[in-house]
Amino acid sequence: LFAVLVALYEEPEKPNSALDFLKHHLGASAPENPEIETLRLEVAEMKEKYEAVLEENKKLKNKLAQYEPPQDEKHGE
Repeated sequence: LFAVLVALYEEPEKPNSALDFLKHHLGASAPENPEIETLRLEVAEMKEKYEAVLEENKKLKNKLAQYEPPQDEKHGE
């Protein structure tokens, strides 16, 4: 931490965000890996597919409900 504070003191142009400066100098903000971006895109695609499947499932359940008798009639009550 001391070394980061020294680096901040020696910086000719002070940063806008002290937190970002600390993260950068402590190694918390590593440069973006192209693989990470690929995985983010894949996650976004999977979320879209998931939402589409949920919507389709909902429509199919509603359609099926039209053809199935209510639960109490099924069991002969």
